[in-house]
Amino acid sequence: MRSFREQGLVFPRRVQSGPHRGELVWGPLFHHRALNILKNPRYAGAFAYGRTQAKKTLQGNGSRQRIPQDQWHTLILDAHRGHITWADYEENLERLRANAAAYGLDRRAGPPREGPALLQGLAVCGRCGGRMTVRYYTRHGELLPQYTCQSEGIQRAEPPCQRILGADIDRAVGELQVESMSPLALEVALSVHDELQARADDADGLRRQQVERAHYEAELAQHRYLRVDLDNRLVAATLEAEWNSKLRALDAAQEDYERKREADALVDDEKRQRVLALATDFPRLWRDPNTPARERKRMARLLIEDVTLCNADDLVIHVRFRGGGTQSLHLAHPKSAIDLRRLDPLVVPEIDRLIDDHTDSEIAAALNAAGHQPPVGDKFTVWMIWKIRTAHRLDSRFHRLRRKGMLTLEEMAEALGAHPQTVKDRAARGQLASIVYNDKGQRLYVPAEPPAMVPCARCGKLMTERAAPGQLRKYCGATCRTGAYVTRRRAAGWVQTKKRA
Repeated sequence: MRSFREQGLVFPRRVQSGPHRGELVWGPLFHHRALNILKNPRYAGAFAYGRTQAKKTLQGNGSRQRIPQDQWHTLILDAHRGHITWADYEENLERLRANAAAYGLDRRAGPPREGPALLQGLAVCGRCGGRMTVRYYTRHGELLPQYTCQSEGIQRAEPPCQRILGADIDRAVGELQVESMSPLALEVALSVHDELQARADDADGLRRQQVERAHYEAELAQHRYLRVDLDNRLVAATLEAEWNSKLRALDAAQEDYERKREADALVDDEKRQRVLALATDFPRLWRDPNTPARERKRMARLLIEDVTLCNADDLVIHVRFRGGGTQSLHLAHPKSAIDLRRLDPLVVPEIDRLIDDHTDSEIAAALNAAGHQPPVGDKFTVWMIWKIRTAHRLDSRFHRLRRKGMLTLEEMAEALGAHPQTVKDRAARGQLASIVYNDKGQRLYVPAEPPAMVPCARCGKLMTERAAPGQLRKYCGATCRTGAYVTRRRAAGWVQTKKRA
């Protein structure tokens, strides 16, 4: 029905009542009329009698009910030329029953919906053999499926037979399809191409028939107008208006036919090669995040008949393919909420090792780069590292450096007899060794060794040996240095000495 409406096609029907009873009219195709035609044996060239049975209610009202095919009074196959074969007719009925929206014992899979559950309608309980339904729950903003067998439990007021989380199952079945798709890729591509080509040809034929019908009606209106007596002006005007209307309808049908024919770009060679390439590269299409979940379900139903799930020591998955082949998978049980929030035991010793040389932010970055998963969230943070250190009583980087004898800013300033800002400046210039111990940039300082004491070259006083640019320190002060300078000049005869009073 949607295809007819999108392509602008009309459908014939007979008027059942009124003054035009029995006449053939053309109009839009409705849902109930499409179902009646698909379920009518005459569509397949068969004559059938007794498909319904009349019954009366207690109030005296009559009703008619459909009865099974084996209870029909008469069924004659190939009684006349049909539009489809009897095998196609039965296949259509089976597909209609499988896609029925109402619940019932005859419903097998159901139509694919927009939810992310890949096995919606295909999951079968491995304990009771019943069909499993789908429930959804949200985790970290993502919608995840859960397969539940509860039909018997609802009827008998018992707990559900099985409840199985479906995210890992869908992922495993999807990868199995990708692996098993390679030998069937060419066959699927050709079948898809043939089906699309057949649909395009059928639609083109229906549109061409619509143009021919409009052309015939225009010619008929022209013939009526030419045969009328021009003295009957009222009749001639009416026939002329009808002729003009039919000509406008013919032009509109012709334009619509040409426009829709150009829109069928799938039949040309270039688009055909693109379709073949797309169908051949099934893994890329399956893993494409832009592929809707409903389309993945449709692709899965082309390959898979059903999937049996059993919750035992591990998750047992039996996949039955369309061709009759089967394959079994075994998966570990998904982690519970408590296990998901439990820290990996390998992370604690790794943090203990990294504390010696890294701050909390550097430890978090190293764990994230190594691929470790935190209990909550997507990656480790500074707050998580602090909580883990506190919970497992791991010494902080500050205390570990203090045990090695490193000094705080105040202690280093007192040891040097300088202002704390002077200590910071010297550390910034590289004159003092220091190490950052937290994410605030605070530092601990390596204690300086006591300087070597040497005597002054003039007076013999002990002084610290500090390196000066280009030479070592030899004099304790300016007086000794100046006196030594004058002594050297006097010894060279450059300065005349004066006797002191």
